[in-house]
Amino acid sequence: MATMADVARSAGVSVATVSHVLNGTRPVLPHTRQAVLDAVEELGYTPNGLARSLVTSRTRSIGLAVSAISNPYFTEILQGVEASAVEHGYGLLIADPHDDPAHERKVVQLLHERRVDGMIVAPSADPRALVAYLARHRVPTVFLDRVVDTPADGGPRFDQVCAESAEPTTALVTHLAGLGHRRIGLVAGRPGLSTTRERITGYRHGLAAAGLPYDGRLLVHGDSEAAGGARATAALMSLAEPPTALVTANNAMTIGTLRTLRDRGLSVPGDIALCCFDDFAWADLFSPRLTAVAQPSKELGGQAVRLLLERLASPDRPSRTVRLPCAFAHRTSCGCPETSELPAHERTLP
Repeated sequence: MATMADVARSAGVSVATVSHVLNGTRPVLPHTRQAVLDAVEELGYTPNGLARSLVTSRTRSIGLAVSAISNPYFTEILQGVEASAVEHGYGLLIADPHDDPAHERKVVQLLHERRVDGMIVAPSADPRALVAYLARHRVPTVFLDRVVDTPADGGPRFDQVCAESAEPTTALVTHLAGLGHRRIGLVAGRPGLSTTRERITGYRHGLAAAGLPYDGRLLVHGDSEAAGGARATAALMSLAEPPTALVTANNAMTIGTLRTLRDRGLSVPGDIALCCFDDFAWADLFSPRLTAVAQPSKELGGQAVRLLLERLASPDRPSRTVRLPCAFAHRTSCGCPETSELPAHERTLP
């Protein structure tokens, strides 16, 4: 098995120079760096990760704590995180907090004890224990998808990346209102999540923009799960005056909503129109095809890694929150015919 000394002899440099090239601990002239990399390739040299971590105090690993990894949305985020991490020479350690604050705190501590260089976390609805732990131990962290409220003493303590939520939800509501609907229901997510709050805000703004009154009976929480979406839809459709259109606030709840509507013998969009937040691979295969807000999930994952690496390189730089735009996947579940065109202002979302 080739050693670092073998690489150094082949490249005609010192062992220290090989170390600097492989660990990024000091700038090296481009031609020297290339000679080292060529020697590594020719000899099949594999760096000793444990030894390198002892020298650099870095493990070149990232902890990722994301609930519902089986959800296609988070699966695509994971793909974006993994691709960007590997591109920059980092490995991943993954944990599922199950959206439970106590379990979230436990798995983050376990990741920290594995000496990850930093973490990417989709926080739960009550992240106080999580934030306290990360702040106390000064763990470089990026919050993903769900943001944590800005503390009273200034800007966010941590870098954050998420998609826009309020404006795209407003666009769904105004689109349905433009089709003539006056009773538009919302199957909202888990209370306490920033995405839930923002989509409720967008829903109410959409009603106001369309000149429609807000009716609290038309907003039911589905807790961001398929079973919860089914229960919420059943409650909405049991009203004396049920909605004629629904907005579902994530893809899991959309599945639950469709199940309830089917069980009640209701057709989409014939009996009730439907728009959903989160596009997913088979949304275009449903009959009818689902009109949805498409989040840039892989881009969110990649951006989270980039923010974390920037934090590792510059620990004292100001924290920032990055929001990425969504797109409107206009199909037929909203009641529009196959060939219809969206108005120009609806084709792209903030």
